[in-house]
Amino acid sequence: MPKRPIHPKKQINRTKESYRESVENLPPHEHTGVPIEPDVKVNLERIWLELGKSDDLVIREIRFERSELVAAAVIYIDGLSDSAIVNSYIFDVLKYSLQGNGEQDGDAVNKTVLAEELLHGIGSIHTVPDMASLYRNMLSGEAIILLQGSCEAYRADIRQWKGREVTESTNQTSVRGPRESFTETLRINTSLVRRKIKDPRLWLETISVGRVTKTDVTLMYLNGIAKPSVVDEVRNRLRAIDIDGVLDGGYIEELIEDERFSLFPTIYNTELPDSVAGQLLEGKVAIMVDGTPNVLVVPSQLVAFFQSTEDYYQRWIYASLLRMLRFISVFISLLLPSMYIAITTFHRDMLPTSLLISLSAQREGVPFPAFVEALLMEITFEILREAGLRMPRAIGQAVSVVGTLVIGQAAVEAGIVSAAMVIVVSVTAISTFTLPAYSMSIPIRILRFLLMGMAASFGLFGIIMGLFVLLLHLCALRSFGEPFMAPFGPFVGSDNRDSILRLPRWFSFNRPSTAQPSNRTRIRKRS
Repeated sequence: MPKRPIHPKKQINRTKESYRESVENLPPHEHTGVPIEPDVKVNLERIWLELGKSDDLVIREIRFERSELVAAAVIYIDGLSDSAIVNSYIFDVLKYSLQGNGEQDGDAVNKTVLAEELLHGIGSIHTVPDMASLYRNMLSGEAIILLQGSCEAYRADIRQWKGREVTESTNQTSVRGPRESFTETLRINTSLVRRKIKDPRLWLETISVGRVTKTDVTLMYLNGIAKPSVVDEVRNRLRAIDIDGVLDGGYIEELIEDERFSLFPTIYNTELPDSVAGQLLEGKVAIMVDGTPNVLVVPSQLVAFFQSTEDYYQRWIYASLLRMLRFISVFISLLLPSMYIAITTFHRDMLPTSLLISLSAQREGVPFPAFVEALLMEITFEILREAGLRMPRAIGQAVSVVGTLVIGQAAVEAGIVSAAMVIVVSVTAISTFTLPAYSMSIPIRILRFLLMGMAASFGLFGIIMGLFVLLLHLCALRSFGEPFMAPFGPFVGSDNRDSILRLPRWFSFNRPSTAQPSNRTRIRKRS
């Protein structure tokens, strides 16, 4: 650390009163450019008042011998910083360095030597140029060291707060593969990914977002594999965010996505470190937000929401069959109720005679048309599903299952709905749960109601029109400049080796087109 000139006491230009007058008119939480005064007592009073004399603010002062002048001070937030390090090391080193100095020579303390001594014991000491940086670092859990006569402060990274342990994900389960998932602590999340990618090209950039919350948002990518244009676009969008607070990754996702009015998410989010590591190897960029266990990955394609990390941990034949099953389930979830409405309302001649007679017999006492019947059952099931999520975990699942069975059976016996409609709604709901990404199941559930209305109005022709408009919309979507429907539209033959089917690993030589063209080789061919 370079030496800085010593500021003797006689060089202090402003008194405490003039300093108070200069900061009285500052807007709340606006401290950019406000200097750190060389008088420690002035700085301590400023910090004490700005934080509202909060109980968790800890200030420890060190005074010169035979004098009441404050020589140094250590400031930290109780619960965010490791107080044991402050008590056992930082405070002792400061006291030892200032021992024997009186008021006359106290201003000549060698700050560089003091910082180097702390650096050897703690590992990270940096200067703080102004009050804005001081508040941001202190409220992030770092200890602030003020020295008499210095216009700069020092910060020691001793952050240590209680957080949730690394546990198994409850939302994205896996039969085969790692069980660990992300937590709410940013540094734990970055370490989980670094454990899987031990490469110096894995670069991290941290940006503070939120005027009040000052939330740390970390950008993670593999240099040389991720496209520089995509990295620059993500960085610029994050820096352009001007909001008072960010409490979850959903804030960031909503502010940086391309299509803000589309039902489909163009940003992939996951709780699994192995999923993030795998997509980083494909040239994508991860966005980690402090305080949330979900990591955002961009750019994203539609096929990514149908893929599971478990597909890559078992043989390619099993993975391909399961992936095809997911695509079929999505079509069932999206089209089965509308197909039932269209056929029973407009196209009865398409059904076999025996099946048509059976359905007509079931609907003989039902007072509603097929559309209203399906609408009532779908809304009832959505209410039960939401109630099961919000109720206590011990009884939520039981209530949702039992409620569905009881209500369905009672509705059939009461003649409100037919038994065939209960079967259609049940199969539709079960098919929705096959999607690995929960964020993609929500637009499927919404579009199901729209297609039901089209089927009730125009029959199969309405369903075809709805699917055509849906396909045009998907082809028009972009995710950070990359086509959302790739590798289908535009068609990329090499990327289709890992889309609907997962071909053998030894057959996928190149990375997807989202990576840099100069570094797309994944597996080198045998000579």
